[in-house]
Amino acid sequence: MNNKIIQCGNKPLSLAVPQVMGILNVTPDSFSDGGKFTNFEHALKQVEQMVTDGASIIDIGGESTRPGAKDVPEQEELDRVVPVIEAISARFDTVISVDTSKAQVMAEAVRAGAGIINDVRALQNEGCLTAAAQTNVPICLMHMQGLPRTMQANPTYNDVTQDIVTFIAERIEVCKKNGIEKERLIVDPGFGFGKTLEQNYRLLNELAQFEALGLPLLVGISRKSMIGNLLNADVEQRLAGSLAAALISAQKGAKIIRVHDVKATVDALKVLAAAEQPELARG
Repeated sequence: MNNKIIQCGNKPLSLAVPQVMGILNVTPDSFSDGGKFTNFEHALKQVEQMVTDGASIIDIGGESTRPGAKDVPEQEELDRVVPVIEAISARFDTVISVDTSKAQVMAEAVRAGAGIINDVRALQNEGCLTAAAQTNVPICLMHMQGLPRTMQANPTYNDVTQDIVTFIAERIEVCKKNGIEKERLIVDPGFGFGKTLEQNYRLLNELAQFEALGLPLLVGISRKSMIGNLLNADVEQRLAGSLAAALISAQKGAKIIRVHDVKATVDALKVLAAAEQPELARG
């Protein structure tokens, strides 16, 4: 895997320009769209719309990681995500990501057609290092202080950005020692996962520091409380703030932008690309 192409199972993904990852939550309790896509046909229609709108990756999650979320039993998570991954893989030529922290779900999802493992716990749960090593797909390591039930209680850091860079650097070394090549890794600073409002925005401002890790950077801020609390806006009113965060992230080096609002984000990134390289702008 070089800096501009990652091999997601049997599908190459270019990171020469920022790519949009569309969110598909097949859960009843996600903070933004809980319950909307638990119906199989609704989920597939949403995938079709996101692909049409320009998503390069579809990220499928079967367990909510919102603050206060409860754990989901392994079999229930498998029942939620594996049939959807199989159906998407059969119908669409798109990269599929599985958002999970369970070893068995990782293994079964990749067998079903997932091309990326997206783990908010950075492969720290039992068996995840082994399961991920045995796949041939990229893995996204995210930082989270604490657990979803407690992570917003009182997050503290010496230096939020450098503490997270250090944590991810340590996880990279652990991965290498367990048979996962560095070239297979993607990093995510974990906006909203155990960070105060000020810490989240300091992290956003200092995203360029993650370049020191030498790996693609994934950012997920879409509709999060760091947008809502700053703007005093409900979930449905956070598009403008989410787009601003996406553009800032791309300008500071993010290669994958994880979002709910695919078309608006794709459009915003096209304008950014045209501004950065006007000679390539086409109508």
